[in-house]
Amino acid sequence: MAVAMASAAERAVLEEEFKWLLQEEVHAVLKQLQDILKEASHRFALPAGGAEGAAKQESFVLSTAGTDQVKGVLTLQGDALCQADVNLKIPRSNQLLHFAFREDKQWKLQQLMDAVMLQLSRARNRLTTPATLTLPEIASSGLTRMFAPALPPDILVNFYINLNKLCLTIYQLHVLQPSTTKNFKPAGGSILHNPGAMFEFGNQRYEVSHVHKVECVVPWLNDALVFFTVSLQLCQQLKDKISVFSSYWNYKPY
Repeated sequence: MAVAMASAAERAVLEEEFKWLLQEEVHAVLKQLQDILKEASHRFALPAGGAEGAAKQESFVLSTAGTDQVKGVLTLQGDALCQADVNLKIPRSNQLLHFAFREDKQWKLQQLMDAVMLQLSRARNRLTTPATLTLPEIASSGLTRMFAPALPPDILVNFYINLNKLCLTIYQLHVLQPSTTKNFKPAGGSILHNPGAMFEFGNQRYEVSHVHKVECVVPWLNDALVFFTVSLQLCQQLKDKISVFSSYWNYKPY
């Protein structure tokens, strides 16, 4: 009888603690999450309110260690890449190519916006792990038609986010002649394709001859990663606390 009474008293205390957790701490954590996510969203979204309320433009210089074959400046406005000005030096001919976004074009970084509101972990993964694309997917992307002058047919470009960096990859291609395609093996999806990668597009087979990757650091992406990480930790801590009560009530001593 004493054991049963002790068990009932213990259960009553646990139920009171659980009610407190649900009524007080859950709401406090959710409010904290709301504040964190609101602060994170300010890093991405364009504010409403016309021209005066528009997010300011920020320019970043592209660079990579040990080479000057690709130079350029990228301009971000909120989550949109509103201008890309790129110079590419062709190694063999020393030819200098210059291309920039057309004035009527912007490239929306959906990699950020779409994922942020769906779920925290997916949003963070989209920043830490860029999407894998095939070369035909890059070739058919609307990005290839955004530049003036138009990109040469033997040039592919791709932009993506990796952690706190905005990256630009340029692929130089050469056409594979029918007599040399007996060993043709199309490349699969990848974040970065290496020289020698083959693909077919528009009834023509190509091989990547040169790859150039340059990048620029975007400081507020660091903030976003911290916000997502802290939010995930808060959720996990709350989940762990609730699971303590669940494991107790689900425990059977016999």
